[in-house]
Amino acid sequence: MNKTQWIPILIVIGIGIVLAGLILTSDKPAAVKEHAESGSAHEKLTDNQANIGPRGGKLFTDKDFSLELTIFEKGVPPQFRIFLYEKGKLLPPAAANVAITLSRLGAPAQLFEFTPEADYLLGNHIVEEPHSFDIAIVAERNGKIMRWSYSQIEDRVEIADDMLKSMGIEILTAGPAIIKPKLKLPGEVIFNEHNIVRVVPRVAGLVTNVQGHHGQHVKKGEVLAVIESPMLADLRSQYFVARKRLALTRTTYEREKQLWEEKISAKQDFLLAQELWNEAQIALELAATKLRALGVQPESNYLKTDFAHYEIRAPISGIIIAKAIALGEALKEDREIYTVADVSTVWTAVTVYPKDLNIIHVGQKVAVKATASDIESQGTVTYISTLIGGQTRTATARVELDNKDGHWRPGMFVNAELVAEEIQVPVAVAVSAIQTLRDWAVVFGRYDQYFEARPLELGRSDGDMVEVLNGLTQGEQYAGGNSFALKAELGKAGASHNH
Repeated sequence: MNKTQWIPILIVIGIGIVLAGLILTSDKPAAVKEHAESGSAHEKLTDNQANIGPRGGKLFTDKDFSLELTIFEKGVPPQFRIFLYEKGKLLPPAAANVAITLSRLGAPAQLFEFTPEADYLLGNHIVEEPHSFDIAIVAERNGKIMRWSYSQIEDRVEIADDMLKSMGIEILTAGPAIIKPKLKLPGEVIFNEHNIVRVVPRVAGLVTNVQGHHGQHVKKGEVLAVIESPMLADLRSQYFVARKRLALTRTTYEREKQLWEEKISAKQDFLLAQELWNEAQIALELAATKLRALGVQPESNYLKTDFAHYEIRAPISGIIIAKAIALGEALKEDREIYTVADVSTVWTAVTVYPKDLNIIHVGQKVAVKATASDIESQGTVTYISTLIGGQTRTATARVELDNKDGHWRPGMFVNAELVAEEIQVPVAVAVSAIQTLRDWAVVFGRYDQYFEARPLELGRSDGDMVEVLNGLTQGEQYAGGNSFALKAELGKAGASHNH
């Protein structure tokens, strides 16, 4: 490239540097001073005062020269586009050099530089939402410097400090937080299998009375059914015979012992009586053991006609969840006639998808909430299946819940929430402070007496706090609590999205 080709490029670069210096050394756009310099012009306009250009933008004029500023966002992120006119006729975009400073509440000034693109000048930054700002425009054409300033207010309300408390608005500060994302999994309440007991008669017999029924709450030792058992009658008769024999052999032993000590009878008679007494003790203990094995107390005072009477009692306190006995039927000793479940503790069978298996582990705390009511409780993971179901392609985690109050009923559907991990994030805000404005998730930033919507790019959340990826910086204040009141105030003010 020869020397003559470099000269226009150097001139453009020099003008750009001069314009940037003028902007950065000037006051904020809202307080731009009038310039009395020869050959300069200045306009300070608001949204309602600015003229509208041919392309729907804001039109700024200095004698025959005009500059139209638009925000274009159809199919692209919002961008500044500037069109140049001389006596109403469109000029080539290279006919002037333009730079803009943009200032927002709570943010440093941003410099926009422009390059020719088709028939307009294109800004080098995205115009972030909301489009509420003060701008200062500096243009240079044929050696003449022109300045304008312009204010546009959007999604902003003014609330005095003494009104905040009455509106229920709390001022919070964005900053670091520990996010605890929660994994939510479906589940169902089931019986604690360790507390289920199946009841069998243990002796064969004929059912004469049925007192326990399906779904009934029973206490330990409560009579469930009564049967007449010939086998039990035989065992009871053996016990009472053995008891009487023991009494007789004891009397004989004591008499023979006394006679032997008085040298009246032979020692052999004494030893024989002692042996018979020992045998009688063993026989009585054996008969008593057979009765205890059936749940019968040997010392019960039964009449001879009651020897066959056998009461089947509840082995634990709980609910009868199965019944297979009817009045008048003959039972075998190994027949399962009742199933009783203790529901003072229950299990939750939680469905775990393969992608979540590395998150859940034994000993983890879990919040269990019923899907059809407001019942909730804390539990602990006690077991995770090692196999994936062939049809469901899921694993099962078991969570044990205390149920002494009886609120949890087997068959209830629940959601289990557990903390997946703890994540330190640099900026987070309260979930309760987030509102929906147009298609944005916003918080209302606090700047002196003003609140202004701040669209956020959100990250991970635990339901209480949410990570802010973009839109709010650490240390910025925002409205918490009843932030919906600010959204309502915007509606009253008729806030619009004007470009």
